[in-house]
Amino acid sequence: MEKHQILLKINGESFPLEVESRETLLQVLRDRLDLTGVKEGCGGGECGSCTVLINGRPMNSCLILAVAVQGQDILTIEGLADGDTLHPIQQSFLEKGAIQCGFCTPGMILTTKGLLDEHPRPSEQEVRRALVGNFCRCTGYTKILEAVMDVRED
Repeated sequence: MEKHQILLKINGESFPLEVESRETLLQVLRDRLDLTGVKEGCGGGECGSCTVLINGRPMNSCLILAVAVQGQDILTIEGLADGDTLHPIQQSFLEKGAIQCGFCTPGMILTTKGLLDEHPRPSEQEVRRALVGNFCRCTGYTKILEAVMDVRED
């Protein structure tokens, strides 16, 4: 298998890596860099558990080859908090009880961040539409929706 020398910029840090052509960003994040906040659910871009932000946009890391994102800004859930201080979205999810098993939570939070960075005052319908690619098997999404609506700008 052909290998490539790449430089990934993740959570503000640069990581020089040698990757195979077929390695996904998800594989590199979890298996090489131990960034296990990104989860592998379906492996086919259907569940949203592997969501990261690439240049501010939510993307399924299971569908993206690592070589394709060289030099782009990648944000995982590990890079969202400021030290011990949670990001307001993380805090809202915690306060509203929007976290159950936690498997979908990183993807939900990063999808929310991408939405709010682009559109700070989304309607409930816009929030629902943005989260449509993120599946939660534990909840009816009510508390997740409450958490997002609570943190948006007034």
